[in-house]
Amino acid sequence: MNRESIYGLTFDQLAAWLLEYGHKKFRATQVWEWLYRKRVTSFSDMTDVNPDCIQLLADHYVIQTLEEHVKQASADGTVKFLFKLQDGNLIETVLMRHKFGLSVCVTTQVGCNIGCSFCASGLLSKSRDLSSGEIVEQIMNVQLHLDQAGKAERVSHIVVMGIGEPFDNFENLSSFITVVKDHKGLAIGPRHITVSTSGLVPKIMEFADSDMQTNLAISLHAPNNELRTRIMKINRAYPIEKLMQAIDYYLDKTNRRITLEYILLKDVNDQREHALELAELIGDRRQLANVNLIPYNPVDEHSQYQRSTQESIDAFYDTLKKQGVSCSVRLEHGTDIDAACGQLRSKQIKKSAKGESAADRVVSQ
Repeated sequence: MNRESIYGLTFDQLAAWLLEYGHKKFRATQVWEWLYRKRVTSFSDMTDVNPDCIQLLADHYVIQTLEEHVKQASADGTVKFLFKLQDGNLIETVLMRHKFGLSVCVTTQVGCNIGCSFCASGLLSKSRDLSSGEIVEQIMNVQLHLDQAGKAERVSHIVVMGIGEPFDNFENLSSFITVVKDHKGLAIGPRHITVSTSGLVPKIMEFADSDMQTNLAISLHAPNNELRTRIMKINRAYPIEKLMQAIDYYLDKTNRRITLEYILLKDVNDQREHALELAELIGDRRQLANVNLIPYNPVDEHSQYQRSTQESIDAFYDTLKKQGVSCSVRLEHGTDIDAACGQLRSKQIKKSAKGESAADRVVSQ
């Protein structure tokens, strides 16, 4: 039976667990520093920790459960990792470079059941949730990649926008956020963490009540129920009226700005009338809402959708601006590699099914 990742424990959980086995709380502080500040990859490297404590940790936990399976490097500095889990499943993690720092996009589930009709992540149905340790370990592996480059760079921002619906794995998501925020460890500020959801209304409200103080992004992608239901089946369960009520609850509860994500699909949702309808939907929420327009990365299996023209993107942006809506166009990363979320994983699984050797599957671009 596989041992669990030590990264799945919050500091308080680690301290309580060690106390239960007769160790003092300061041991937890030592172990935590070795994990997140010195970033060791073996318990035996924790040289000032009591040997009995080291053995206890090694008997119950492991530090590394992810194996780097594929790594793609883009000309713009983006690096996409395909990690193999202990059970053989594959997940994607992406490192992106911005003017404001280094951001990592993490995955929360193996596959996705939301079934958005344009998305590569949903090509393969969800088989399980990731543990909080497996989510944290994605950050740690990317940080180790940076450490090995010797440039003293650190992960400064996190976006929870990889494969899966984060709010469908709410408990492990919450533990993950607690770990990466901890000031004794990675110390990534909550304002530097953004969680994206397709619109699970009850969980949006629970997230507001949790007071995690992180940023929230909603995948909207359409200004009306007819269109949103056509491209996002979750709208059948949580139509726009209920979604906007949950957004209002979040805004009232947190007084924090919210991002509305809007993928532009050619001749589907990218016309001037759609922009005007979106502005009307946002209404008096303008002061606390920003629309993030996302140029579409085409996916072979979703050939019914194409990327909007630059002219359409500019016109949509200008229309929103003239209506007083705060908006931006997402800066694209990794366009020369498998840019769409879930695309690399889907391709590798298909190649594996065709019997391609593991050596042939490792690429570096």
